[in-house]
Amino acid sequence: MIFVIVDYVIKYPYLVSLLSRYPIENPAGPAPDFLKFRGNTFSKTFSLVRKTVNQSRIATVCEEAKCPNRTECWSGGTATFMLMGDTCTRGCKFCAVKTSSKPSELNYNEPKNLVNAIKEFSNINYIVLTSVNRDDIHDGGATHFAKCISEVKLEFPNLKIEVLIPDFQGDLKSIQTIIDAKPDVIAHNIETVQRLTPIVRDRRATYDQSLKILKFIKSSSTIFTKSSIMVGFSETFEEVCQTLNDLKSNDVDFITIGQYMRPTLKHLPVKKYLSSEEFRKYEEYGNKLGFKYIVSKPLVRSSYKAGEFFNLSVN
Repeated sequence: MIFVIVDYVIKYPYLVSLLSRYPIENPAGPAPDFLKFRGNTFSKTFSLVRKTVNQSRIATVCEEAKCPNRTECWSGGTATFMLMGDTCTRGCKFCAVKTSSKPSELNYNEPKNLVNAIKEFSNINYIVLTSVNRDDIHDGGATHFAKCISEVKLEFPNLKIEVLIPDFQGDLKSIQTIIDAKPDVIAHNIETVQRLTPIVRDRRATYDQSLKILKFIKSSSTIFTKSSIMVGFSETFEEVCQTLNDLKSNDVDFITIGQYMRPTLKHLPVKKYLSSEEFRKYEEYGNKLGFKYIVSKPLVRSSYKAGEFFNLSVN
């Protein structure tokens, strides 16, 4: 068997480059037990959410991004819908969502499908909507995204809506379109520290552009803003604290920090699994800065228990 591998490496030297680019194991080693999936996949609530998601014909970030909280959130009756399809025009090196420069056309029945899906949930009072990047559309899909928000608000006037938006290539007119739809929270994730941004994110997504978007939202409205950071890429404690300083300087209200988990071998490896104590220190630092809330735990993601944390912070 060894000779066969050596023979292939000699005949096909590009395999060496490929294997070094996508190492089989993470430098940090196997994921610790506390990062395993949680939730009861046999519960009636989980089954209802899964059925509703499948019938809605709308993608969810829970499935497309392989979220580690999928079972826990679905068991609790929550799903985060992902608008404008399941294929992104960006190629961020941490994200499991499919990519293509030419995704399928928008589904113009999506706002109606979204409303029908929400009707299947009982006693719902908070929903999170996100989307893929659609650089193939003139406004990045902002008009379509805003229509989904408006249709939901029309049907459910008391429902709180949080949206996690792409950068729309920094086009402030597109951002204003989202603002005009009047969601309750607009989130845009900065994802990582400034030094690692060109490595972790698609080159079209820059650190300064994300800060510019968050600042514009706050300067143009009274809508709450939110951002999220992943850790485990080799960032330092000081770099994460500087990112928190930058987000606070741009009037961001809510912050989440979670452990990066490698979705496939084609994605960036995990350099470090942080301890609960390290996450607690980030939370303490963020609280000192004065964010309305900061949640820093290994399995936390941007939309994790979003409604619960929102209600605790503003009520």
